Amino acid sequence: MAQTWLSVEEFAKLVGKSAADIKALCDENKLASKIENGKILVESASGLSVMLPKKIDAELVFDGHTSAMDFVEKTVGTILSMHEKVIGAKDETLGALKNENQFLKDGLVAMQEIYEEDRKSMEALTKQLSIAQEELEFVKRKYKLMWGKAIEYAGEKKT
Repeated sequence: MAQTWLSVEEFAKLVGKSAADIKALCDENKLASKIENGKILVESASGLSVMLPKKIDAELVFDGHTSAMDFVEKTVGTILSMHEKVIGAKDETLGALKNENQFLKDGLVAMQEIYEEDRKSMEALTKQLSIAQEELEFVKRKYKLMWGKAIEYAGEKKT
């Protein structure tokens, strides 16, 4: 993790203390500090951990809550509860999407099978139509020959 070094004045503004108090803490080695270009620099992460209170004992009132710790615990509990609900809803949504995708996949497979059956039926019908047309042409030629001879025969009898 990269260290962030702040000047004594900047760090004092950040934690709400005076520059003299910060210099005193540096002299007592309670804050990580170094001197660079004639300025005292304080390492911000370790400095903040020293400056912030470890325990909150003060009684505070936030919307009917009697202490800050109760407020924090209830807030964290609420956040965890919301997180669990979001995770549950996400899992439910994923399940619904998986079911929908399976339904669509099954529908596509069924449509493809129907298409293949229809294609085979059309090929069979096309062959039957072709055969029927050939038979029709054959019958037309046969009757034409037959009637043509009958007309010639009838014409010969009249004369």
